[in-house]
Amino acid sequence: MAELSRLSFNQMTAGKAPLREVVDACMKHGIQWIGPWRHAVGEDPGAAAKLIREAGLRVSSLCRGGMFPAATAEERRKRIEDNLRAIDEAAALGTDLLVLVNGPAPGRDIDGARQMVVDGIAAIVDHAERSGVRLGVEPLHPMFAADRSVVVTMGEANEIAARFDPLRVGLVVDVYHIWWDPQVYKEIAKAGKRICAFHVSDWIVPTPDMLMGRGMMGDGVIEIRRLRQAVEKAGYTGPIEVEIFSQLLWARSADEIVSLVAERFREFV
Repeated sequence: MAELSRLSFNQMTAGKAPLREVVDACMKHGIQWIGPWRHAVGEDPGAAAKLIREAGLRVSSLCRGGMFPAATAEERRKRIEDNLRAIDEAAALGTDLLVLVNGPAPGRDIDGARQMVVDGIAAIVDHAERSGVRLGVEPLHPMFAADRSVVVTMGEANEIAARFDPLRVGLVVDVYHIWWDPQVYKEIAKAGKRICAFHVSDWIVPTPDMLMGRGMMGDGVIEIRRLRQAVEKAGYTGPIEVEIFSQLLWARSADEIVSLVAERFREFV
């Protein structure tokens, strides 16, 4: 069983609830970490950092950067510039991790798009290092290959991360995306101390929605605890983010959601 002190509440688990409401709920239920998203932080990350810091919370990560592949050189340049801004926002929030969701292919050339991901990371990694921010490559489930990420396995993420200094580029292990992979435990061990984040939720059967159908821990089929033990054996002992995209869950208040997350974390993580 993971200690509650390791629980980080990813802001998307509360849907469109404003940052202050989520922070207040975390304070109420004894949550010590939070994982904000850029759209909720807004144009003043300093103010968001102050809100979080004064509540006694710490920031486990900022989501998201990435989305590097694009059809034109100009669009790829703009995306790199956006990632540079995301690094600055992460540093302002006081987190040392920017999560990269790597984007779909702009056409049919998926191998070319994967190379754009590598090139994009290469273009921002020096700025990240100067800013004290690590870049976390997150593989998504293969059902998202066409519209969200050309990086869909731990093996691919390991190959990309291996091109860079492990202190600057690591891997994000999200159980929702990698639980199905027959090679997952081998790849987790291979990643070792490159693992810089661990995200939990559950896979409901039948899946109610491709994007917004994640389940609360314990409601699905994922061996969450076994995966946690594997990443810990590989060397990761940091915060564990609960990241759940669920329209059903979002119908509840932030306070109700945080309370349920803490309960299920104790029982199933």
